[in-house]
Amino acid sequence: MRLLDDDHASNLVAVSTLPDDTEHTVYWPNFDHGTIVAATLVQNPHRYVDIADARWDQNATFIAHARSDIPRLIAEIRRLRELLPQERTESS
Repeated sequence: MRLLDDDHASNLVAVSTLPDDTEHTVYWPNFDHGTIVAATLVQNPHRYVDIADARWDQNATFIAHARSDIPRLIAEIRRLRELLPQERTESS
């Protein structure tokens, strides 16, 4: 997740292929748009990306971690299903 706050970005909250640190933080118009995967808040030139739940940071974090979290979640569901008793079919 990157927080790009300056006069041009106005609290832009984005998911990026680069980390949010001082080494990689370059502000508009100089940042590489090819590194932005998604945005959860864009307010400039007007508010046109704005999540209704107002959880911009949390949604960006969810998106950023989805690639690794979702496969782990699916694996856990499969593991738990294996622990359930198997349905038995009775033949006549």
